[in-house]
Amino acid sequence: MAFQSVQYKAGSYVIIEGKKDSNTFYIILKGKVRTQKSNPVAGDDNNKVLGPGDFFGVVSAMSNQRRIETVVAMTDSVLIEVPNDRFGLLIQKNAPVAMKIIRSFSMQLRAFDSTIARLSYSNPVEEDPSHLFTLGEFWYNQQRYNHAAYAYQRYLQWVPKGDKLSEAKMRLQAMNKPLQAPPVAESSINRRYSAGDLIFCENEPGYELYILQAGRLKITKMVDGQEVMLAVLQPGDIFGEMAILDNKPRTATAILAEEATMLAINKANFEGMVQAQPQLATKLITLLSERIWTAYRQLANLMISEAIGRLYDTMLTLAEKQHARIAARSSFNFDIGGKDLLKMVGLDPDRDENLLMEVLKNRWMKLDQGKLICLDLEELEKQVSYYRKKAAMERKREKSNT
Repeated sequence: MAFQSVQYKAGSYVIIEGKKDSNTFYIILKGKVRTQKSNPVAGDDNNKVLGPGDFFGVVSAMSNQRRIETVVAMTDSVLIEVPNDRFGLLIQKNAPVAMKIIRSFSMQLRAFDSTIARLSYSNPVEEDPSHLFTLGEFWYNQQRYNHAAYAYQRYLQWVPKGDKLSEAKMRLQAMNKPLQAPPVAESSINRRYSAGDLIFCENEPGYELYILQAGRLKITKMVDGQEVMLAVLQPGDIFGEMAILDNKPRTATAILAEEATMLAINKANFEGMVQAQPQLATKLITLLSERIWTAYRQLANLMISEAIGRLYDTMLTLAEKQHARIAARSSFNFDIGGKDLLKMVGLDPDRDENLLMEVLKNRWMKLDQGKLICLDLEELEKQVSYYRKKAAMERKREKSNT
């Protein structure tokens, strides 16, 4: 396969959590290894034993982030070392490896997302098409009639025996909208959309993933009666992949922030396209790696007890996700406003505005044209370190008292 095999004696460290040497990952050829984390978080599978055919280190290697785990050889082991820039070659030689990684990542990410929702919100919404009516009501009350119509139409389509059929039809008639949603042009790979268009909404079945070619797109989710913004996607990003990987409803809503073009790939041609176009699998695994790394950081964020500490930690995560240089007087424009930041941490933009004001008291933070800017990422990192250590000490005290 033209990849280097490396040997590790029992008890040897293969990778170490927190290290920056994350440009390679490993496939086990012989032996067993154990993964572990110094600060495991809820929903994470710590102290896992891996054997021949298993892989590790992919998340850090493909996202180009610090290692998120330590891996120790339990027995004398032989590993295949794969540099991240040669991942396409690996797929050409062995496409099933790529599909195994993709499916494993989709399951892991689905579990992480479920845990984050459970820990973040008191009443996380289950993935059920019947909730499409509730989503339609929310948008209808906000006078976002095109979005509301889409949700009502999908409710009629996917819940034909639902108890809200008459109400959904009445809403559509009141808005002078058709009862049936417009069909998706599944034969067309190239798509063009206008600003404000809704690509799909949470809880509806999904059959396509998308590659954004031009424009920006918002990923949102309804939790506890609020619309929480999860991410803003840029050209080159892939979204909607979870639905076609594990045959479950959409977990979030995708809405265009501006006019956009994209490629649509359906379930039928997905695996064949992965094999025929290794760059697609590379891009998708890179995306999933970045999302798993972000989800892991979100779970760690929830371990910080003070809300202002979670705000600082979220900002640092956003900067690290963009590979910003964490150093003194190194600045970063977050490209989001204060209310969006509060929503990302699950806080109320109006009730918790005082926390945002507290953040902006720092001389190294400012608002410019409604966007948050950090003027010194090293100072931000110091704040995050303080609140993480404080939370760890609190958990240690709680354990000693039980």
